[in-house]
Amino acid sequence: MSLVNVMYQTSLRQFLGIFDLSMERSRKSQITAKRVVYIIEHLTYEVFKYTVRGLYENHRFLFTFLDLNSVEPKPKKWILDMTWLNLVQLSSLYPFNQLLMQVVRNEKSWKAWFDEEAPEKAVIPDGYDSLLDQFRKLLLVRSWCPDHTVAQVRHALLQLLCLVASPVELTIYKINFLSSFQNIPCRAISMGQGQEVHARRLLNQCMQDGGWLLLQNCHLGLEFLSELMDTIATTESMSESFRTWITTEAHPEFPINLLQSSIKFTNEPPQGVKAGLKRTYSAVTQDHLDVSNMPQWKPLLYAVAFLHTTVQERRKFGPLGWNIPYEFNQADFAASVQFVQNHLDDMDIKRGVNWSCVRYMLGEVQYGGRVTDDLDKALLNTYARVWFGEHMFSENFCFYKDYVIPKGKTVEDYLQYIEQLPVIDTPEVFGLHPNADITYQTNLANETLSTIVSIQPKDSGTGGGETREAVVQRLADEMLEKLPPDYNPHELQKMGAIQPINIFLRQEIDRMQHVISRVRATLTDLKLAIDEELQDALDNMYDARVPKLWFRISWESATLGFWFTELLERNQQFSSWLQDGRPNQFWMTGFFNPQGFLTAMRQETTRMNVAKGWALDSVVLHNEVTKMMKEDVVGPPPADIGGVYIYGLFLEGAGWDRRNSKLVESAPKVLVLLLKAITESSSRSLYSCPVYKKPRRTDLTYIFSLYLKTVQNPDHWTLRGVALLCNSK
Repeated sequence: MSLVNVMYQTSLRQFLGIFDLSMERSRKSQITAKRVVYIIEHLTYEVFKYTVRGLYENHRFLFTFLDLNSVEPKPKKWILDMTWLNLVQLSSLYPFNQLLMQVVRNEKSWKAWFDEEAPEKAVIPDGYDSLLDQFRKLLLVRSWCPDHTVAQVRHALLQLLCLVASPVELTIYKINFLSSFQNIPCRAISMGQGQEVHARRLLNQCMQDGGWLLLQNCHLGLEFLSELMDTIATTESMSESFRTWITTEAHPEFPINLLQSSIKFTNEPPQGVKAGLKRTYSAVTQDHLDVSNMPQWKPLLYAVAFLHTTVQERRKFGPLGWNIPYEFNQADFAASVQFVQNHLDDMDIKRGVNWSCVRYMLGEVQYGGRVTDDLDKALLNTYARVWFGEHMFSENFCFYKDYVIPKGKTVEDYLQYIEQLPVIDTPEVFGLHPNADITYQTNLANETLSTIVSIQPKDSGTGGGETREAVVQRLADEMLEKLPPDYNPHELQKMGAIQPINIFLRQEIDRMQHVISRVRATLTDLKLAIDEELQDALDNMYDARVPKLWFRISWESATLGFWFTELLERNQQFSSWLQDGRPNQFWMTGFFNPQGFLTAMRQETTRMNVAKGWALDSVVLHNEVTKMMKEDVVGPPPADIGGVYIYGLFLEGAGWDRRNSKLVESAPKVLVLLLKAITESSSRSLYSCPVYKKPRRTDLTYIFSLYLKTVQNPDHWTLRGVALLCNSK
């Protein structure tokens, strides 16, 4: 686990301490064999408890999971490409050797099983249900349904997972409470520049007089921690009541000896609306609830608590939730509640609540102050606009079906209402599409399995199987054989250097040539010798990942196979364009600089319309979603319309009604769009949809925004996190 996160360092001394306690506290027996079994059982459980209380929330499932010790074409279109690749790989293992033939022969049964709401619990076709043990069932479910991998593991490890408790929440306030409850003084200091002098004074005072020393934000004072460890280790005598408490963020340079000598706890917000609201209202006192006699106070307090839980919960959905995962905390909630209280105290009763002010403070200041991405800020302001207004006091208002603002007079009233909320929430509670949970489960499974692969030993194989070096050598041979040749400089010289599109193409080809040359050099060197300089390439290629040497100059991809396929497809687009002339449609994912392509198109259109008085500064992009599939495009856009066709854009978070040309609630679609440059545009009744290169939504992958027709309010799609991706892998 220390390979997963540096903060998970443990030591032999810590283990021996638990071992001694297990010897003392485990069940006794005069029979040696039974006595040993009792000690092992007690020790195993104690080690598990000791470890799990110090794990971050996103690694708890991984820790439990670790205890589980170019192909033929797919037969049917409904089978996903990734699924078929998984099945091909799985068919090399017993007892799945006949799996591909069975899928072809019994396709209807396999599709029915695949379409089950919970395939991990359904009977597997072709007798596999009785043939497979839990681990092999996991392999099969992982290959067919990545989003159900976690469910299958939980099904297989149910008893073990029941032992996983919630994080021990030792917040600063609770540490102070514990110290006062035991009548022990607690001295606290927040570390940072210049705080070492004060921390050293408090340390000496606590060691001599007794008490607890609370060092906060120690990732900002790592040098003092080494001094702290030396001081404690070398001091001959100190008070029996002396303890040191440390709060810190994970840091790669945190002193290992301190980690290996300490008891670790994590403190993270619980998952789910029910858990989040319970945590929030457990800290609310009756005096706080009665602090204002304004009728708006209690509903607003609950609404802010619901907003606080929502912004935290959206993080688990990745880019669908937030482009950047912000660390919203209790201080944001407390500040928001204080603002609402002050606003109501100062409110003119005749005018009522100033909702513009409330929305601005919540969306732009209290929570928005942490938000750095413009589209995330728009999402936060949408929540403020949709949930906060006079309508929130009506009988019909709800955040989502059955998620209402309760009417209570006491804290206990609110806690009783919260207790009856579902333990597991549908993503629609947060405004997302129900399919967002599939994305979350898939990403969780992929991240877990990817982490497991990354921490495996990298030594050469010593068994009867193929060695690591042999695998990579064979892979290098295959990739070199498929790698395209360098571009012909004479063909590049034939290109005109005047047209903006040609300039753009030349720049793209130059970067593509750089990638191809680097890949060829790395693969050739790998074939000649496996040395330290190429260790990263060796490790990553063996794990089917993209070597850092290539990634730094190219693009992000889920696996090495997808990356190399994309390299060939990108090169094919450039080669065809260079040799056969301008294509009828363009694959934007294949461009290093898609923004440059759009600029070149705008420049080209502007030059064609100079006589009409067009200027580049006044030209904007306009888009139309066509009713065509990629295969239907047989020529460029009509000359009187102009522009370019782009294809391969994957709509995430919503579907598209081709017949009526509008956003709908259905399965995502791959769209072909017409992009053109015009001098004026209207975006009324349209959803401004961001376009990204990849599923990871950051400023680096953002290309531009286009407008999609919608019958519903555009805010609906903002909460859904709807975006267009050039590549869904």
